[in-house]
Amino acid sequence: MRCLTRRHFLQTSAFSLSPLALSWLEQRQVRAEPVKPLLERQTHTLSAKSPAKPPSATAMISLFMQGGPSQVDLLDPKPALTRLDGQDFPGKIKYDDVGGASKKILGSPWKFRKHGQAGTPVSELLPHLAQVVDDITVIRSMHTGVNNHGQSIHAMNSGRTQRGRPALGSWITYGLGSESDELPAYVAMTDPKGLPVEGVLNWSNGWLPSLYQGTVIRPREPRILNLEAPTHLRGTAQRNYLDFLQSLNREHAEIHPDRAEFDARITNYELAARMQTAAAEALDLSRETAATHRLYGIDQKETEEYGKRCLIARRLVERGVRFIQLFTKNQYWDHHSGILNSLPASCRKTDKPIAGLMIDLKQRGLLSSTIVHWGGEMGRLPVIQNDAGRDKVGRDHNTYGFSMWVAGGGFKAGHVHGATDEFGHHAVDEIVNHYDYHATLMKLLGLAPEQLTYQRSRREESLLDGQPGQVISKILA
Repeated sequence: MRCLTRRHFLQTSAFSLSPLALSWLEQRQVRAEPVKPLLERQTHTLSAKSPAKPPSATAMISLFMQGGPSQVDLLDPKPALTRLDGQDFPGKIKYDDVGGASKKILGSPWKFRKHGQAGTPVSELLPHLAQVVDDITVIRSMHTGVNNHGQSIHAMNSGRTQRGRPALGSWITYGLGSESDELPAYVAMTDPKGLPVEGVLNWSNGWLPSLYQGTVIRPREPRILNLEAPTHLRGTAQRNYLDFLQSLNREHAEIHPDRAEFDARITNYELAARMQTAAAEALDLSRETAATHRLYGIDQKETEEYGKRCLIARRLVERGVRFIQLFTKNQYWDHHSGILNSLPASCRKTDKPIAGLMIDLKQRGLLSSTIVHWGGEMGRLPVIQNDAGRDKVGRDHNTYGFSMWVAGGGFKAGHVHGATDEFGHHAVDEIVNHYDYHATLMKLLGLAPEQLTYQRSRREESLLDGQPGQVISKILA
């Protein structure tokens, strides 16, 4: 009998790497065929896969503004709100928080101006976005129809309002794999002041195999925990450890030939060793010029942290990472009260870094192949919530008509799509449901809904999950 079991060896080893640095690792030696409905036992890798159709985009950066940015104060101007400010709303309102509700209309305190050759209206709160507005499509008619944060987050990020489903990044990496042998395929970047609502479910693989889970890059150093072995154990000692571990894995695989995924994980520690060098290089912002730091606002206190994450996102995309999602802290855009101060603060933190990312991607030739998404899970209502004085007013949730923007990767530039009613409450023209948005993303990434499926027990699962997702052709270039 072996005196040292494989499990005990892994648990006690000084070389043990963080699961966050390992969950995405997989055999990558052969390019795989497109994902198809499964007729036999599944095998899973992160090898780059050929999409079903020629793609417009090969990667995606999602800038997720958790909490619900106010569309009527940022991207969807409503003169009727200004004209009727303080008067009772003339129709029905669907409140989420009835206790703090009122029917008093809240006109936007901020001015809008038209920008760019397209003349797209942008709020004075987003002066840097206004400079790149000719590169984006503003969608004013988003709709999920469920007014709670959690359910609407799941709708936008996993296709359904229910918990436990794979996140969008998991589906994309399941369908396309990764172009990098040394970095994660799917990265989630969290805020230093806390996780978003629903926490780790935002980057969960759900019931897809665990290698499709998002790898968390922390907002502070060390950005990936336990990435490196202790200094005195590197080099030959680590090489001997990996060789010994591989022999244990091979022996275990021979004993359990029915475990389809295990064989594909035997090379995990070899790839993790490569990541020790590649990830450190990718996350090292000192390699960037002072001008680039200024572009992202890293030289300013208010924008430094978010600017660093945006710059890391660009560095990861150019190194082959497939899907990157940046989160703001829990409820950061959920301005039920004090919106006169809190909304400008949220914009100041993110506006310059995001515009810097857009400029940088474009000048490096990456924007044409990289989808950029900005938006949250909802917008805000046109009426006052917390009517306790001008400095305390806010806006309640609105998932019936809100705004987000997309850019690059085959999306039309300098375009506004859809409309809400005159008060910004309901989407009324060219409505885009969350499943339409997902169908459009798949189209640009070359993924066919009938092929992006996963056999789970007796049920064939998909991102759209039977919903009538329509590609929004009017926002495509």
